[in-house]
Amino acid sequence: MKDKERLFHYRRSSTTNVYRLGNYYDYYYGYMPPSAGYVGVFSLKRAEGGILLILPNRSAPKKPGSEAMPEKLFATMRRTNTWGEHIGVPTVAALNDAITRGEGRDIILASEAYQEHLIGEIARRIEREGRRIVMVAGPSSSGKTSFSHRLSVQLSNVGLRAHPIACDDYYVERTRTPKDENGEYDFECLEAINVELFNEQMTALLRGESVSLPTFNFRTGIPEFGSRSLKLGEGEVLVIEGIHGLNDRLSYAIRPEDKFKIYVSAVTALNIDEHNRIPTTDNREIRRMVRDARTRGFSARETIARWQSVRQGEKKHIFPYQEEADVMFNSASLYELAVLKIFAEPLLFAIPTDAPEYPEAKRLLKFLDYFLGLSCEDVPRNSLIREFIGGSVFPVG
Repeated sequence: MKDKERLFHYRRSSTTNVYRLGNYYDYYYGYMPPSAGYVGVFSLKRAEGGILLILPNRSAPKKPGSEAMPEKLFATMRRTNTWGEHIGVPTVAALNDAITRGEGRDIILASEAYQEHLIGEIARRIEREGRRIVMVAGPSSSGKTSFSHRLSVQLSNVGLRAHPIACDDYYVERTRTPKDENGEYDFECLEAINVELFNEQMTALLRGESVSLPTFNFRTGIPEFGSRSLKLGEGEVLVIEGIHGLNDRLSYAIRPEDKFKIYVSAVTALNIDEHNRIPTTDNREIRRMVRDARTRGFSARETIARWQSVRQGEKKHIFPYQEEADVMFNSASLYELAVLKIFAEPLLFAIPTDAPEYPEAKRLLKFLDYFLGLSCEDVPRNSLIREFIGGSVFPVG
């Protein structure tokens, strides 16, 4: 297991846990149950290039979950994995090796060039197919906003003028916002959006009419009109960004041939070693933690406390529609966790040991301990990562 030997070279701890199953020994970076008997319900299915392990859902813990294969998501993951292997950075140890050789800047530039190439491909396809409304959706901290702006730039390169529109501006008045089972405002459900107004205005724009777009005032909880109007001309497209973008209930009045759906998610391509993947949710949780501290003044403890609620909303409103996208874009960069580490560690160390969020903070600190830190100095200002660490050229907070 030479990959693990390379990984442990960068560990500051002198000891580690090794797990045994029968006569097989291996290492796992996170927490594991003390016995395989705790996982009594599961199913295995052959999958392209490997095996799909199917575990129960929390809502039905006594039977295996869905066997549906997220083909498009897996294809996106495989494509990025192949690229990471091509440039010689398939694992955390390989990234650390590159940083110690002074090649951190090269990894940053290669990652950004790869993403720009993919965004350019998407822009060319939109122009080629004559789509007029681009729907961009994805889970929390996937970089949807920065992606929408970078896509708009690429669309201009193929002769199209893009108009970014945020679904958040179509929130209903705060007094009409539904509440969840805990009595809190549920801003992630579709009913929090004025769907009728959205469809009325989008169809009017497609007919060539002038429309006064809303701007939602989050302080007063009321949408405001009159500050911006829009009329679509020849060669102009709308780029709509919001968590419900792939749900046809949001855009029921728009013809399918006018819509181009894009799913954005940080599908982490970097592996810890040959047997341990980096969960997408860990990557996004760290992104959100850094951004919340910078833009909203939230502590890491507050972000962790909200995270499970955010995850439940994603499972309900976003993930069921991801395979309906025309294209998927992987917003994860090979180098980003080495950069985010510098911002996230002080936030996590600030969580008291007696806090309910401390075990999760401890787990994330252990995870980040595998990475060598990398300065953000060479991260381009149009990078999706700038949405979280700050310094973006785009209006992303």
